[in-house]
Amino acid sequence: MPLPDLLAVFAHPDDEALVAGGVLAQHAASGARTGVVTATWSTDSHRAAELAESVEILGAGTPRMLGHADARVPESAPGRARLLDVPLDEVVGQVVAHVREFRPDLLVTHDAYGQLTGHPDHVHTHRVALLAAHAAGLAHLYPEAGEPWRPRAVCLATHPDSGITELGPLLSRVGKRLLSVPDDQVDATVDVQPWLDEKWAAILAHRSEVARERSLPGILSRCPADTRRRIISTEYFTHIDLRRAPGGGRSLAL
Repeated sequence: MPLPDLLAVFAHPDDEALVAGGVLAQHAASGARTGVVTATWSTDSHRAAELAESVEILGAGTPRMLGHADARVPESAPGRARLLDVPLDEVVGQVVAHVREFRPDLLVTHDAYGQLTGHPDHVHTHRVALLAAHAAGLAHLYPEAGEPWRPRAVCLATHPDSGITELGPLLSRVGKRLLSVPDDQVDATVDVQPWLDEKWAAILAHRSEVARERSLPGILSRCPADTRRRIISTEYFTHIDLRRAPGGGRSLAL
């Protein structure tokens, strides 16, 4: 049986592979529709080409890029404003259009911390995705963006305190902070080992990031294989239900 259709909304090229690559590959392998919206970098950049390779490996179709500039890399989208500087209503409307066109069961995005390192683009994309998930179901908001559609749940990709034992020191060594959540705030722990080859190949597709010393793809590429496997073989999520099932139970799970 196919798993739920899934649309991921992330800040940068490579987030899709690092944060939810296993789940994207798992859902695609089951026959579910999967897609990825990426908020930053222009469609003619080298990272757009890497993103296209990554989403193809994961079975997530073609990239859906909003084309805004990365907060820390203004040349990522020449002539375009940084994602953080674009009017909030404009960016939410862009994501609403993708949600209504794709009509996913699940919307996956960053947690409120913006993952472990708290990149400002991650934090902002989290806020945008939550607003878009609600707005997409309301006919009088963004009527030009298509017929209303509300996902059944938003899944926030996160890391529990107990899940960073090996990754934490690697990030601390290059001066990055660690923002994990209490274990009881994680309500979906997904073992993605059966799709680890696809996930790692998708990460490696982001060659420019693999070449960097402080980027997570670069850090992982220099890890012992066994350590890397343990780090990337589990993905964690917090669910926010948008449509309650009869009786008040969860509407849908990964």
